[in-house]
Amino acid sequence: MRIAIVAPGAVGGYFGVLLARSGENVAALARGAHLDAIAGHGLVADGPRGTFSARLDASDDAAKLGLADIVLFAVKLYGAAEAARSAAPLFGPQTLGISLLNGIDGHEIIGRELPGHTVVGGAAYVSAVIAAPGKLRYTSDMSAIVFGTPADAALRAKATAFIDSCRKAGFKADMVDDVMSNLWRKFVGLSTNAALTTAARLPAGPLYGDPDVMEVARALLQEAAAVARASGAKLPDDIVEQSMTSLRAFPPGMFASMYHDYAKGGPIEIEGMSGHIVREGRRLGVPTPHHATIYALLKPHRAGTPGR
Repeated sequence: MRIAIVAPGAVGGYFGVLLARSGENVAALARGAHLDAIAGHGLVADGPRGTFSARLDASDDAAKLGLADIVLFAVKLYGAAEAARSAAPLFGPQTLGISLLNGIDGHEIIGRELPGHTVVGGAAYVSAVIAAPGKLRYTSDMSAIVFGTPADAALRAKATAFIDSCRKAGFKADMVDDVMSNLWRKFVGLSTNAALTTAARLPAGPLYGDPDVMEVARALLQEAAAVARASGAKLPDDIVEQSMTSLRAFPPGMFASMYHDYAKGGPIEIEGMSGHIVREGRRLGVPTPHHATIYALLKPHRAGTPGR
């Protein structure tokens, strides 16, 4: 099975290196210094479960990589459309695209750029950053993906084979019918953590040990859950309490990925995080004052910090 990663950054690279290390045929659509390092020395992921390394077939030209059976998209939301256009040569009639983007609508953005092809929504459960070109650092034991069930029988069979490959590679993978509820289940906590760690510029430890911060966290979680339910998503009754427990259990030094982009002065995914909740809340008649406040504060940084 040919598995293509678009692109092998913190999330895509983590799963890509595990798959390649287990013997899968993995291609990587990359660019810049990261591409040069991967092409020259392979990709390395280091973290609590050990150091993993593997060689990937890497290029900045999808046509040189050829057709893939599975294409994993793991790019920033603001780069989804461009990534999909660049990845078009990877797609044939029996290629399945899986979006592992943050947020709710990544698969829709990608699918619009790849008409006639199947792209399902999915969620990645991993915390990682690019430490240097060709080197990743993952910071927790989370290691799983969940994605939607394609309607086509042949693609479902391919997805099932891909799940077997993932489990062989050492991480969990599941295919679900109601992927939107799964995306929202993750997004309730993700949007809250992204909002707080980026706005406060502090990691989990100092934030989630503070009772005042936790009250704001609860309000953010409640707003996100209310929007999710109004959109039709099925969430556990105790989703807010589950998410509060998860926030408290995060490693003390853990930031959301949006903070790392903010710290570098680059574009951030605020439109797909709190921005999405605010827009959907307005559309559905659900008040979201806490997310609206953080969205307003971080919105000026969406294309990069002004003046940097």
